[in-house]
Amino acid sequence: MKLEKMQWFKTALRWQGSVIPSVLPRSLVCGLFGIFISLLYAYGFSVSLPVLGTIIPNLVLGLLLVFRTNTAYERFWEGRKLWGIINNIIRNLARQIWVSVDEREPKDRENKVAALRSLVAFAVATKLHLRAEPVNRELEELLSPERYSKLQTMNNPPLEIAFWSGDYMQQQYERNRLNIYQLTSMQELLNNLVDCLGGCERILNTPMPLAYAIHLKQLLLIYCLSLPFQIVKDMGWFTGPIVVLISFTLLGIEAIGLEIENPFGHDANDLPLDKICANMRRNMEDLITLAPSVRDWNTTPADLRSSNLSS
Repeated sequence: MKLEKMQWFKTALRWQGSVIPSVLPRSLVCGLFGIFISLLYAYGFSVSLPVLGTIIPNLVLGLLLVFRTNTAYERFWEGRKLWGIINNIIRNLARQIWVSVDEREPKDRENKVAALRSLVAFAVATKLHLRAEPVNRELEELLSPERYSKLQTMNNPPLEIAFWSGDYMQQQYERNRLNIYQLTSMQELLNNLVDCLGGCERILNTPMPLAYAIHLKQLLLIYCLSLPFQIVKDMGWFTGPIVVLISFTLLGIEAIGLEIENPFGHDANDLPLDKICANMRRNMEDLITLAPSVRDWNTTPADLRSSNLSS
């Protein structure tokens, strides 16, 4: 119990990953303005204006902030769900390819391994695409040199990798390595994978409406700067510190929305896409070490007959 309490305080006072670095400077500016108003009031200037509290009702500002934060969190959570679906689809598709595609030549095994690593490359390329980053060495390790060079000239690398995966499945069907039902199942999974890519692009390319963002900032600024006039008569020299606390609270809620509305970046509060992709790659390499039960290229007809007789 004591350890949990210490962890709570440690989290509450944590600097990295919080909105303190972005919010504290603005809160201090509002606090300095509050001290200035306190100084004017102390010298006899008539700066106490409680009526300013009716300019922006607290309920209205609270509802706007809640809506802003909820909208941002919905974008964050939708992005997380889409990446969870991507992870599951890649696992299922890799398992089906590894188990279902028949191996009759040494080249078949090599092509299957390349197809599985291409699925991981799809996830990595999607991550880079959402971050507007060029293809890098992480992709080079998963693809052939020819395909890696081709990706460097493409506007949407994940779509190109999805095309290669679909083309591989079609080739295996035409070579009688897959039946029509297996092909249909795999193509459906691949279509769902591309749908997830489109969902992530929708989040990335649909920001919060500019008019709403501007108006909310304007209301916050008016509220924080009018607050000293409302409380200086009762708070006196404590006006500045109180304004800092209230401004920090309100500006912090808005900053949380800004922090999580684009979940695909490198910030501390963004989705851990690097870890997700690394975990996919480890899972894929583990799958490659397993021996599928389909007939592989080094199993002879005599071996099959012996196996049938023994069973």
